[in-house]
This record gives sequence, C-alpha cells and structure tokens, in this order.
Amino acid sequence: MQPLVRRPDPTTEYMTPERCRILETWGRPDDDAVSIARATVETGVTTQWHRLHGVDERYLIVQGTGSVEVGDLGPETVRPGDVVVIPAETRQRITNIGEDELVFYCICSPPFVPECYEALD
Repeated sequence: MQPLVRRPDPTTEYMTPERCRILETWGRPDDDAVSIARATVETGVTTQWHRLHGVDERYLIVQGTGSVEVGDLGPETVRPGDVVVIPAETRQRITNIGEDELVFYCICSPPFVPECYEALD
C-alpha cells in the first residue's frame, strides 16, 4: 500500500433497506484489513436488526445522539467520540434519539462485503 489521501465522492451516498444512508469512504482490493463507511440515520429512525457474518465492526460516533443495542448490551446512549464494538455474528441496531442527524463511521475488519450482511427483521 502506498501513502495517499482519499476523498470520498458525496454523490455516491445511497439509502439502504436498513434505513440509513451510507457513503463508502474506504475500501480497496489491495487492503484486506479494513473498510470504512459513513452512516447517517435521520432523527427518530431505528435501523433494522442485522448482523455481519465473519466481520467485526466498530461504530465511531461523530455527530448526534443515538441509542445502540448490540447482542445483550443496551439500549446504551452514544454520543460523539464513543466507539461501539460489535463482534462478528452479533445482532445490532441503532436509533437516532437526538434532534440532529446521527452520523457515525462503520469500521469493518475484514472489509465489509454485501454477502456478510444478514437482515434479522
């Protein structure tokens, strides 16, 4: 891997069936260690229950206030600077309980692939 600065294209952000917007910020075939995506959840919205097979995930909260449920943990209030650790195979969802958009980065290792995602509701 070579040093670089990557600027994601905001026009590639998309809405998911999970009820949040996703902007892929990092994911490359030559980096098999991690992928990063920015997730945005509108006020009052709860993402669907889901889990990732074979992928550990971390949420890094950067804006807003949420209530996260992970496995048997939660609901737990999260705010900017908080990190939520989500082991592979663990059910998860997050609710925006604030007045502004809830924005967080999803950091996945190994990198997220659509085949690892399982909707649970």
